Amino acid sequence: MKPARPQRPNRASRRPRLAPEQAGLPARRAALRLLDAVLRRGLALEAALDQAAAGLDKREDRALAHAIAAEALRRLADLDAAIDSATRQRLPDDAKARFVLRIALVQALAMNIAPHAAIATALPLVDGGPRRLVHGVFGTLMRGEARLPEAPQLPPAVADRWRGQWGDHVVDAAQRAISAPPPIDLTLARAEETEDWEKRLHGESLLPGHVRLPAGTPVPATEGFAEGAWWVQDIAASLPARLGGGGSGHALDLCAAPGGKTLQLAASGWDVTAVDISESRLARLRENLERTGLGAQIVAADLLEWEPDAAADLVLLDAPCSATGIFRRHPDVLHRVRPAIIAEAAQLQAKLFDRAARWVRPGGLLVYATCSMEREEGEDQLAGFLDRHGDFAVDPVLPDELPDGVYAAPGGWLRTLPDMLADEGGLDGFFMVRLMRTA
Repeated sequence: MKPARPQRPNRASRRPRLAPEQAGLPARRAALRLLDAVLRRGLALEAALDQAAAGLDKREDRALAHAIAAEALRRLADLDAAIDSATRQRLPDDAKARFVLRIALVQALAMNIAPHAAIATALPLVDGGPRRLVHGVFGTLMRGEARLPEAPQLPPAVADRWRGQWGDHVVDAAQRAISAPPPIDLTLARAEETEDWEKRLHGESLLPGHVRLPAGTPVPATEGFAEGAWWVQDIAASLPARLGGGGSGHALDLCAAPGGKTLQLAASGWDVTAVDISESRLARLRENLERTGLGAQIVAADLLEWEPDAAADLVLLDAPCSATGIFRRHPDVLHRVRPAIIAEAAQLQAKLFDRAARWVRPGGLLVYATCSMEREEGEDQLAGFLDRHGDFAVDPVLPDELPDGVYAAPGGWLRTLPDMLADEGGLDGFFMVRLMRTA
């Protein structure tokens, strides 16, 4: 009788079993991908989120990844200064060790996460790289009781640019403004209900039709959201539509999505046509119109090719821009936007500004706005437009159209800056001007 052959283990049994991934590690891995997307690839944080967080099944893991990346971007200059203070040779800006240290340090120094948990979930991200270096730098900083400044430093290039345009006091105010997520502003569908909603939501109103709530308020769960009594809109972003006033005529809202200004105009009595090139963003506008019960005609079109059927009584152009004015809520813009991007946006704005002017009836109004801190996208745009269009004149913004603490420039336009409303929670950086067609 032949001896029995020893049984071979099947292929599956010979494969090494993968240990379950460490708790919290997938969220940190997603945060690393987010930082890479913003700092090395120049993507917007929100635009990169879906791909970076792919595979995260839990909503709280996705939120944590976003929070870590956003806080690291908010405090990037100070995190890098701390890292550089603990290394003999400066790590390259794009070194993975620097990226991982940013993630570990921001958790320990700014997000109240225990240092041992921060480094334990960071070291696996080095992926066979200089783990000892990362662990050593982190340990040195923790033993030295490293601290981040209360007011984060702006990236040097941004600080220099804004200092040249607005002065040291605005740079200081911007650094204080970015130290924490901003409050949540609501625009009410019915301005006459301001006092009622202010009491019901335990908020603060800075002008009729506005209520301010604390940062972190759960928006969909807040009273009035489901029934469309209000929508989220930074108070600065609400001002361009307010400059249009109330009316029963025809208004064009250009670059309209996601639709806050369209909602304002419709609620004020305008017959609104909302135009935007992005179908996906217009879908959000449709959702907002349905939720609030307001109406507008929606057109998906490229404004460089589209033409309206007739001139309008009011044209509102919230032009595409660098968006550096929304740095409090989107700190990634401070690291993505370069002078070349600002110049490119300014060229498009001038083209759109000229086209929008053709669509205003004589005696009608044109409101131009950008959520930018750059003169090139605001004051300089206005000067060039007035040189090209002798049939338009500035219709000055009046004090009673603005919240206390916000004031128009001597030329009649409005520039909102981080030092305005600082004690009340601040507002986004915007430029806006109201023009009347005189002939």
